[in-house]
Amino acid sequence: MSIEVKVPVLPESVSDALIATWHKKAGDAVKRDENLLDLETDKVVLEVPAPVDGVLKEIKFAEGSTVTSSQVIAVIEEGAAAAPPVKTPEPIDTSVAEKGSKPTPPVHTPAPIDLSQTKAVDELSPAGRRVAVEENIDPSKVAGTGRDGRVTKEDLVNASKGGSAPAAAAPAAKPTPGSRPEERVPMTRIRTRIAERLMQSKNSIAMLTSFNEVNLAEVVKLRKSLGEQFEKSNGVKLGFMSFFVKAATEALKRYPVINASVDGSDIIYHGYQDISIAVSTDKGLVTPVLRDVQDMSFADVEKGILGYAKKARDGKLGLDDLQGGTFTITNGGTFGSLLSTPIVNPPQSAILGMHTIKERPVVENGQVVAAPMMYIALSYDHRIIDGRDAVLFLVDIKNQLENPQRMLLGL
Repeated sequence: MSIEVKVPVLPESVSDALIATWHKKAGDAVKRDENLLDLETDKVVLEVPAPVDGVLKEIKFAEGSTVTSSQVIAVIEEGAAAAPPVKTPEPIDTSVAEKGSKPTPPVHTPAPIDLSQTKAVDELSPAGRRVAVEENIDPSKVAGTGRDGRVTKEDLVNASKGGSAPAAAAPAAKPTPGSRPEERVPMTRIRTRIAERLMQSKNSIAMLTSFNEVNLAEVVKLRKSLGEQFEKSNGVKLGFMSFFVKAATEALKRYPVINASVDGSDIIYHGYQDISIAVSTDKGLVTPVLRDVQDMSFADVEKGILGYAKKARDGKLGLDDLQGGTFTITNGGTFGSLLSTPIVNPPQSAILGMHTIKERPVVENGQVVAAPMMYIALSYDHRIIDGRDAVLFLVDIKNQLENPQRMLLGL
């Protein structure tokens, strides 16, 4: 029985997808839920699993093709078995046989690689680990093209197509004096879409950024005194991010215009706080959404962020994870940024930028002391948000973080 493999139903905001990688070829045996191919949209990379056990009978679109929602891209013959490869008998060395010597032993297939003994496997995503096991590739011998030289699933797939894993890249040779090397690489669909949205934001929003600084000494004390108990009770660490998410949520309730969005000539006020958290991936910046944060505890927030971070690393973020959001928080401090002007993520009207924590001298009760300080930035759409509201919103967040008990009591 022939079963059609179709492109998953894409949301209205995604018009089409690109076939990035086929992991099977026509004639290969496939198992139910085994990944057949990767589809790259302008938001995420989607895996398309096999709906049944059988043989991949036909591939209708090659890598690089653009396909649309629900379009048939392959056909699987359910229950069929792949034809076994025809083995060619090994030629016999008769000259040796006539002398009574033992025949040359047959060449054995290399033993499967034990990935548990391979250090590079620690940085592989589950999808990459599966490719390494199926294709018997040692990831430590593959040149990585991911962030910080990490080996990606695509690197392993390319290595398998070449018949063997390429050796790890040798240190780049020093350029010849006077040379001007260049490399042209096409943007991915995700990167192209990010660029379009950033330009849309810059060109359509009257954007302004306000700044403040926060003394995080009390938050540091609270994490130090209760962090271990929090982790034992909730199974997740108490990080800085949950404090900022909860502080922003309380401030958004008091300044609802910061949580609003523009639709034509209308302003839409949202009676809930769906916070987009900016996450950096190998494919580009994505913003999965924590929904109804006003009803979440600190533990709920930490678990939600941890879950999204893991899904982002594994390439498992779905389109539903990225839809919506009424306000965004981005943490450039993760990479050491001291100060920045984040760009608003339309149709939202504001974004909060966190930065690195630095010990700086501050005056407390007439004494100069060292304190863990962070600059925070709020970029906002000046068409609907006045400077007064933006500044008071930042001051509200500052007061909550410098007095965490106010946040816990909703003050």
